[in-house]
Amino acid sequence: MLPNAFIGKPIEPTEDELTAELGSARMLWDQLVSTFEKECGIVVREWTSYSRKAGWALPLKVKKRNILYLSPHHSSFSASLVLGNKAVEAARQSALPKKVIQIVEEGKRYPEGTAVRMDVTGAEDIAAIVRLASIKLQY
Repeated sequence: MLPNAFIGKPIEPTEDELTAELGSARMLWDQLVSTFEKECGIVVREWTSYSRKAGWALPLKVKKRNILYLSPHHSSFSASLVLGNKAVEAARQSALPKKVIQIVEEGKRYPEGTAVRMDVTGAEDIAAIVRLASIKLQY
Protein backbone atom coordinates (compact mmCIF):
# COMPACT_ATOMS: atom_id res chain seq x y z
CA MET A 1 0.00 0.00 0.00
CA LEU A 2 1.44 3.35 -1.05
CA PRO A 3 1.64 6.13 1.54
CA ASN A 4 -0.86 8.96 1.44
CA ALA A 5 0.56 12.06 -0.26
CA PHE A 6 -0.63 14.37 2.50
CA ILE A 7 0.60 12.69 5.67
CA GLY A 8 1.44 15.32 8.27
CA LYS A 9 -0.53 18.08 6.52
CA PRO A 10 -2.67 19.94 9.10
CA ILE A 11 -5.19 21.40 6.62
CA GLU A 12 -6.94 19.94 3.60
CA PRO A 13 -5.00 20.00 0.35
CA THR A 14 -5.63 22.68 -2.23
CA GLU A 15 -6.34 21.91 -5.90
CA ASP A 16 -2.79 23.03 -6.77
CA GLU A 17 -1.26 20.77 -4.12
CA LEU A 18 -3.36 17.84 -5.33
CA THR A 19 -2.24 18.43 -8.92
CA ALA A 20 1.40 18.67 -7.84
CA GLU A 21 1.23 15.36 -5.97
CA LEU A 22 -0.81 13.40 -8.51
CA GLY A 23 1.08 14.62 -11.57
CA SER A 24 -0.21 12.88 -14.69
CA ALA A 25 -2.65 10.83 -12.54
CA ARG A 26 -4.64 14.04 -11.96
CA MET A 27 -6.39 13.47 -15.29
CA LEU A 28 -7.57 10.02 -14.12
CA TRP A 29 -8.65 11.49 -10.75
CA ASP A 30 -10.81 14.11 -12.47
CA GLN A 31 -12.17 11.53 -14.92
CA LEU A 32 -13.18 9.21 -12.06
CA VAL A 33 -14.92 11.99 -10.13
CA SER A 34 -16.72 13.21 -13.26
CA THR A 35 -17.82 9.70 -14.31
CA PHE A 36 -18.94 8.92 -10.76
CA GLU A 37 -21.04 12.10 -10.68
CA LYS A 38 -22.71 11.26 -14.00
CA GLU A 39 -23.32 7.56 -13.28
CA CYS A 40 -24.14 7.62 -9.57
CA GLY A 41 -25.96 10.90 -9.04
CA ILE A 42 -25.34 14.03 -7.02
CA VAL A 43 -22.05 13.91 -5.21
CA VAL A 44 -20.88 15.67 -2.07
CA ARG A 45 -17.10 15.99 -1.80
CA GLU A 46 -15.48 16.78 1.54
CA TRP A 47 -11.82 16.15 2.33
CA THR A 48 -11.37 14.19 5.56
CA SER A 49 -8.43 13.30 7.73
CA TYR A 50 -8.63 11.13 10.82
CA SER A 51 -5.10 12.03 11.89
CA ARG A 52 -1.97 13.68 10.54
CA LYS A 53 -0.40 10.21 10.40
CA ALA A 54 -3.12 8.97 8.03
CA GLY A 55 -3.14 11.91 5.62
CA TRP A 56 -6.17 13.10 3.67
CA ALA A 57 -8.86 11.29 1.67
CA LEU A 58 -11.71 12.55 -0.47
CA PRO A 59 -14.96 10.68 0.21
CA LEU A 60 -17.54 10.88 -2.57
CA LYS A 61 -21.05 10.81 -1.17
CA VAL A 62 -24.49 10.40 -2.63
CA LYS A 63 -26.66 12.48 -0.32
CA LYS A 64 -25.17 11.69 3.11
CA ARG A 65 -24.00 8.17 2.28
CA ASN A 66 -20.26 7.58 1.81
CA ILE A 67 -19.85 5.56 -1.37
CA LEU A 68 -16.24 5.89 -2.46
CA TYR A 69 -12.99 7.15 -0.94
CA LEU A 70 -10.14 8.53 -3.04
CA SER A 71 -6.68 8.50 -1.48
CA PRO A 72 -3.93 10.51 -3.19
CA HIS A 73 -0.38 9.16 -3.42
CA HIS A 74 2.67 10.62 -5.11
CA SER A 75 1.98 10.23 -8.87
CA SER A 76 -1.01 7.93 -8.32
CA PHE A 77 -4.14 7.35 -6.25
CA SER A 78 -6.36 4.59 -4.97
CA ALA A 79 -10.10 4.19 -4.62
CA SER A 80 -11.80 2.19 -1.90
CA LEU A 81 -15.31 1.30 -0.86
CA VAL A 82 -17.12 -1.14 1.41
CA LEU A 83 -19.58 -3.59 -0.08
CA GLY A 84 -22.30 -5.34 1.89
CA ASN A 85 -22.93 -9.06 1.39
CA LYS A 86 -25.60 -8.55 -1.29
CA ALA A 87 -23.35 -6.14 -3.19
CA VAL A 88 -20.45 -8.62 -3.03
CA GLU A 89 -22.68 -11.32 -4.49
CA ALA A 90 -23.89 -8.94 -7.21
CA ALA A 91 -20.26 -8.07 -8.05
CA ARG A 92 -19.47 -11.78 -8.36
CA GLN A 93 -22.36 -12.21 -10.79
CA SER A 94 -21.53 -9.08 -12.81
CA ALA A 95 -19.50 -8.68 -15.98
CA LEU A 96 -16.65 -6.99 -14.11
CA PRO A 97 -13.13 -8.05 -15.14
CA LYS A 98 -11.82 -11.15 -13.37
CA LYS A 99 -9.05 -9.15 -11.68
CA VAL A 100 -11.65 -6.84 -10.10
CA ILE A 101 -13.76 -9.76 -8.90
CA GLN A 102 -10.59 -11.26 -7.42
CA ILE A 103 -9.91 -7.99 -5.57
CA VAL A 104 -13.47 -8.14 -4.16
CA GLU A 105 -12.99 -11.79 -3.16
CA GLU A 106 -9.71 -10.99 -1.40
CA GLY A 107 -11.08 -7.90 0.38
CA LYS A 108 -10.90 -7.82 4.14
CA ARG A 109 -14.21 -8.65 5.79
CA TYR A 110 -15.63 -6.38 8.48
CA PRO A 111 -19.03 -6.38 10.22
CA GLU A 112 -20.16 -3.52 7.95
CA GLY A 113 -18.99 -5.27 4.77
CA THR A 114 -16.05 -6.17 2.56
CA ALA A 115 -13.35 -3.55 2.01
CA VAL A 116 -12.35 -3.18 -1.63
CA ARG A 117 -9.30 -1.11 -2.55
CA MET A 118 -7.95 -0.55 -6.05
CA ASP A 119 -5.02 1.41 -7.36
CA VAL A 120 -6.20 3.47 -10.32
CA THR A 121 -3.88 3.11 -13.31
CA GLY A 122 -6.14 3.59 -16.32
CA ALA A 123 -9.60 4.09 -17.81
CA GLU A 124 -10.50 0.42 -17.31
CA ASP A 125 -10.04 0.86 -13.56
CA ILE A 126 -12.34 3.89 -13.59
CA ALA A 127 -15.10 1.92 -15.32
CA ALA A 128 -14.75 -0.95 -12.83
CA ILE A 129 -14.78 1.34 -9.78
CA VAL A 130 -17.85 3.22 -11.00
CA ARG A 131 -19.56 -0.12 -11.67
CA LEU A 132 -18.75 -1.29 -8.12
CA ALA A 133 -20.11 2.00 -6.75
CA SER A 134 -23.30 1.52 -8.76
CA ILE A 135 -23.67 -1.98 -7.35
CA LYS A 136 -23.14 -0.61 -3.84
CA LEU A 137 -25.88 1.96 -4.41
CA GLN A 138 -28.32 -0.76 -5.45
CA TYR A 139 -27.94 -2.63 -2.15
